[in-house]
Amino acid sequence: MLKNLHRAALAAVLALTAATTPALADTTQRVNQLAEAQADRLVSTFKHLHANPELGFQETETAKLVSKRLKKLGYQVHTGIGGTGVAAVLKNGDGPVVMFRSDMDGLPVKEDTGLDYASRKQVTLDDGSKTHVAHACGHDAHVSWLLGIAEVMRDTRDAWAGTLVLIAQPAEELIQGAQAMVDDGLYDRVPKPELLISAHVFPVWPAGTVAVRAGRRMAGSDQLDVTLHGVGGHGSAPHNTIDPVVMGARSVMAYQTIVSRNVDPQKPAVLTVGASQIGEANNVIPDNGTLKLNLRWYEKPVRQQMLDAIKRETNGIARAAGVADDKMPEYTLKGYSEPVYNDEALAEQAQQTLAAGLGKEALMPGFPPVMGSEDFPMLVAGIEDARTLFMEVGGGAPDVMKKYMATGELPPMNHNPKFEIINPRLAITTAVKANSLLLLDALSAE
Repeated sequence: MLKNLHRAALAAVLALTAATTPALADTTQRVNQLAEAQADRLVSTFKHLHANPELGFQETETAKLVSKRLKKLGYQVHTGIGGTGVAAVLKNGDGPVVMFRSDMDGLPVKEDTGLDYASRKQVTLDDGSKTHVAHACGHDAHVSWLLGIAEVMRDTRDAWAGTLVLIAQPAEELIQGAQAMVDDGLYDRVPKPELLISAHVFPVWPAGTVAVRAGRRMAGSDQLDVTLHGVGGHGSAPHNTIDPVVMGARSVMAYQTIVSRNVDPQKPAVLTVGASQIGEANNVIPDNGTLKLNLRWYEKPVRQQMLDAIKRETNGIARAAGVADDKMPEYTLKGYSEPVYNDEALAEQAQQTLAAGLGKEALMPGFPPVMGSEDFPMLVAGIEDARTLFMEVGGGAPDVMKKYMATGELPPMNHNPKFEIINPRLAITTAVKANSLLLLDALSAE
């Protein structure tokens, strides 16, 4: 009952907009001023992070930068959660607990933007191979606006009450970091939130704009490794082997009909084989190999349909090849995230708040549901009644939508080597303002 009352109180607070009273209008003005005052410093941080990206669970320098800044701002800071994760707490009297999360990791991508602060970084992976690393998804901006939000919230403590928890999360790209933080005792260190807010930059909207759309936003996801066991041998004598290369090829083709012949066509689902790692030499049939799969879905029964069908098809292929019962394929789930949904009432109130604080012209309609994924909901997946809110932040050129309508062309999207935030200063300061306004509403002292 107490949880329901607290939730009702939180919903009532969210219903306030920045235009409701002169006091709130004054707070909005202060937020704008505080965000603009930090702009040069945040852009400098962004460019430093952009030039020095780190892969998932390797964000040691990024985490050090974040924890140092947050400690200086007076937050109680916890580090090393889930490997490199950072959690910071600012208590400000009685009230709800609200969490804001940004992710920190880059991608194994060779940047091709031509920016003077472009990443030229290469790292050696655990298997000895080398890869380029780039912030080709905007997480450098996410970290920068997290620091900006932290300062705004510290300097507006007279306007809110409760507890603010800020999260700098590792390994979002691996769909593992949020769960890793929870598994490593995040909630032994910080209080459990009633509301979790996160935001992501996208080049489909102009810098200076944001969007909060209700309903389905991003799909649930699984990262699944399928290990095939065979009997190796000489390439000249395949009859003496059980060839995992052939089993792998048959499996990949069998997977192509799982969605089209098992899943209701009105229910979105994607099954992708992202990598086939089987064998090394031209004349050697290997003992085993691995297929790396990615699943996307919005409904858990659909997810289970795909998982069951993958095992059924792969096991059938292995048995047909003569694989012994004790050497049947193995299935390893490495990453999992539930879908991202925006509650209709929360989204509506957020739109009102943002329209009042940023102006209606700064609000975009939000993109339709996509099959891309975000793992931040896993931070509260086990918390009863906790709700999430996801915001889209514009990072494109002023004419990006006009160009799209005229030509059908979109700019290089997230994960593309040419991905670029066109106006980092405007994009980051807008995100600081927008997210700070939402946090202030959720934690309003009124």
